[in-house]
Formats: sequence, C-alpha cells, structure tokens
Amino acid sequence: MRWTLKPKPNLETVQFLQHALQVEETIASLLVQRSIETYEQAKDFFRPSLNHLHDPFLMKDMQKAVERIQKAIESNENILVYGDYDVDGTTAVSLMSSYLKSEYPNVATYIPDRYNEGYGISFQGIDFAEDNNFTLIIALDCGIKAIDKINYAKEKNIDFIICDHHRPGEQVPNAIAVLDPKQNDCNYPYKELCGCGVGFKLIQALASKKGKTIDDLVEYLDLVATAIGADIVPITGENRILAYFGLQVINTQPRAGFKAIINQIKKETLTITDVVFIIAPRINAAGRMKHGQYAVDLLTETNVQTAEVYAKEIEDFNTDRREADKQITIEALEHIETQKEQERFTTVVYSQDWHKGVIGIVASRLIETYYRPTLVFTKSGNMLAASARSVKGFDVYNALEACSEYIEQFGGHKYAAGLTLKEENYEAFKQKFEDVVESTIDKRLLTPEISIDTQIELNEITPKFYRILSQFAPFGPGNMSPVFMSDNLEDTGYGKCVGEDNKHLRLTVKQPNSDKIVCIGFGLGDKLNLIKDKRTFKAAYSIDENEWKGNVFLQLKLRDIKE
Repeated sequence: MRWTLKPKPNLETVQFLQHALQVEETIASLLVQRSIETYEQAKDFFRPSLNHLHDPFLMKDMQKAVERIQKAIESNENILVYGDYDVDGTTAVSLMSSYLKSEYPNVATYIPDRYNEGYGISFQGIDFAEDNNFTLIIALDCGIKAIDKINYAKEKNIDFIICDHHRPGEQVPNAIAVLDPKQNDCNYPYKELCGCGVGFKLIQALASKKGKTIDDLVEYLDLVATAIGADIVPITGENRILAYFGLQVINTQPRAGFKAIINQIKKETLTITDVVFIIAPRINAAGRMKHGQYAVDLLTETNVQTAEVYAKEIEDFNTDRREADKQITIEALEHIETQKEQERFTTVVYSQDWHKGVIGIVASRLIETYYRPTLVFTKSGNMLAASARSVKGFDVYNALEACSEYIEQFGGHKYAAGLTLKEENYEAFKQKFEDVVESTIDKRLLTPEISIDTQIELNEITPKFYRILSQFAPFGPGNMSPVFMSDNLEDTGYGKCVGEDNKHLRLTVKQPNSDKIVCIGFGLGDKLNLIKDKRTFKAAYSIDENEWKGNVFLQLKLRDIKE
C-alpha cells in the first residue's frame, strides 16, 4: 500500500475556524481540508438543510420538460417511465412513476432486459411504447447518447424527455427536453447528481407548479439516497443534502420495499455504507440475475406483506449473484495466470459462458488482486459486452475513447463504464487498451493508495472527538471518512490473528503516555510479525464504535500498518 499524507491546510484558516467553532485543531483542520473555512460553511455542513437545494429551473430544458408533462396529463396521454436496470435506474423509475401516479393514472414503467436489449434506450422499448399507445417517454439514467433511438421514436410520434447524468457526446439527442447538468451549456450549479437525482429535480419542478414545497417530497429521498450511494457519485453539495435526509427517511419511515429488506437483515440504523453494501446489491441483483422490473415492483409496492414476498424473491436473486460472481472471479484469475498476464498494465479477460449480470462485480474483484484498469467480457447476442472498472486517479472512460475504433458502443464514468464490440475486434482492442493505459497512466496509480488526512496522537481520540467526527457523515467520494495516522505504537502483548483462515488482525495498542485502545485490521493477518516482541510500528486507520456484550467502546479500524 502507498501511504499519502494530505498537505496541511493553511494554519491561520484552521486557527480562525477552531476559534469560531470552539473545536480542537484536528477537527478544524479536517474541515478546512474539505473546503469549509467559515462558521457559516461549517453550519451548513453540520446542519444540512433542504432549503439549500438549488432551484430545479436552473437546469437547462427544465421548463420544457415540465410543460410537456403537463400537456400529456391535460391531454390524457399515456406516459412511459423508462430507466436503466441498475440501482440508479430502477430507483429513478420508481421515484418518477410513483410521483406521477399520485397525480395521474395513465403511467407505466419499462426497464430494458439486460440480455435481450442491453444498456439504455432500445428500439424494442420504443416499439413497446408504440404498440401500447404511449406518446411520451421519460427516460432516466440513460439516453444522453441515444441519437438514433430518439430519432426512431420521433418517426413514430413518440416524444422523449431525457433525465441523465452521464457525459454527453458531441451531439445531444433531438428530444423534447434533455436534462443533464453535465451538458456544457447547462448552467445548473451542481454537476454531480446521479440519474435518480436528476429525476428528483424534475419532480421538484413539477411539484412547485402545484404550489408544493420540498417538504412535500421528503418521502422520495430514500430512493435518491440509495442511488447516490450505489452510483458512487460525490457526496458533496446537493448530493450530501439529499443523502443526509434520505438516510433519515430510510431509518424512520422507509417505504414498504426498503422496510422488507431491512426486516431481513435485522439492522436497526443504516449508514450510507450499509445502503451501498446491503440494500443496493439486493436491488441490483434483480437486473443482474432476472429482470430490473422486479426491483421497481419492490420499490413501488405500498403493502408491506406483498413487499416482503418481493424482497424474498430478490434475496434469492442476490444469493445466486454471489455464487456466480465468486465462481467467475476464480475462473478469471486462473485465466490471467494461464495467459501469464500478471505483469500487464491492464486486465482484459473474456469467456462466452460468464454471466453478463455479474461481470461488473467481477471486474471490481479482480482489481483487489491486480490493481489496474480492468475489463471483463462475455458474449451478448452476436457481440461481446464488457464492464470496465478503474483504479483511483485513472480515467477509464478516456482510455476507452482512445480505443473507439474497435468499439461499437460505450458509455459511463471516470471509474466505471460499459461497452460492446465485435468478437473479431477483441484481440486488437485488448492490445490497444493495454498500449493506451501503459502510455498514459502514472505508474504510481498502480499501487493502492491510502490517503491519510492527518497524523494524531492516541490521547486525542475521545468520545467527544468521535461524536463530532460522526457528524461529518454521510461519507463517500468527496467526503470520505477521515483516515488518521499514528506512530510509536506498541501492542500490549495480546495481538493475534482472528477470523476464517486467520485473515484478520486484532490487537490492543498504546503510545507512551496514552491509554490503550482496541484495533481490528480486516485482511491484515499477515502483518502479525510487525507487532510482535514489543516492536514499535505506525498505523493508518479510521475510528469507529464497537459493541461487545452491551458495552460500547471506540476502536481503530486499521487500514494498514508499517514498521
């Protein structure tokens, strides 16, 4: 692991904030690192307010979108809410359809089949709309590159409103309205909304025309918070406000579908991390293993008993998903060794038998072993389809763009993308991708980085210090859980390996003149020799609470240790 200590922020700014807030210097320093430099900025950070959300009409084409939906309702048109099959897409479809149905009955949902139709808007979906007399399609979390599909719909007198957050290409589809803050000519102040977030801005605009305020829409924020967590967008600005209040809804008044999932997992209070690792994989499993419509059915169901039946089905899909990704990961690692590709700058693997629904997860798993940009391909119809994942700091989208001569279609973000190509182009693409990454990546990015906020002494870690740190949540990109470093640590003599195969490390540490504190290091069992025989060492860690036999105490969650 490569440890990087963040630069110390300006001392005068830190001391000013420390005095204004009456907090310790370390807390003030962490805030300044997050660009919080005044009392007012700190107040907004610690006390998020829905009143600080931006006016939705600042988004390009918002007025056009609202007017077209109003016209559809007045004319008694059929509206089809269309979205991607992942968490962001299915939550966005659930949000938009349930909001519209609360006002108007002629609304249906459509999630494309991952295997027959693939990502985004499909000709098949448009044909479905025509056959069933839908004259307006609201597309969520997809559509920004669907030039030919939108033209095809236009020929059939079907209008489109696109709500997307992916990067546009050179040309934007000829839709009635295109809501995407990443458009160069869109002046919306916050650019990092997820697809469900863009959908929420549209219902916020629609509701405002009926004299409703943001307080009337809070019930939908559980969906938005889940999409924010699952889509790994920055938890800053507007996203942080939406996630903060969405988590409150999940923990106090969750919709029936979330309640059914939470009842299965027996956890009382969920953090954004729980949403990412517990709720999101279950919602995703529907589209991966069966069909995304199962997720929409769960998330729009109002009867708790029916929702529990749906949640049980989705739990079964999730179990199948776990077994599939585990087996495919084993096969992919064997492929890398057989082909002697351990020392490459990229991982590109392919099998026609791999389950398309889990190749994105497998790509992430492979990065845990070979830390480098990774693509996992499988057969999809007469094409090969892949999921791409990247390492911190490297833009895989740009790398794919440089290989576009071999690609039929691609889209995504800096760290995750999807693509299709013809089988005969696979080997040429694989070599070109390797060459592009080798020539453009900073070689340091091929070693996993632990980004450390600041160095502290153990005696700074008090219940009050932890209480203030907890208020930095929800954590995520742009506002990660603080990571600290301490040196001159010594095990008190009880350090040992624990867990299955002794993979984890448990110890109790102290510094000269400090109290003892318990540490747990998941996956650090092989570092036991570094702490033996009273050797001193340094550790990178975050701080959390642990409960044991009714006692709650602070512990260090070790990220790494070094001599």
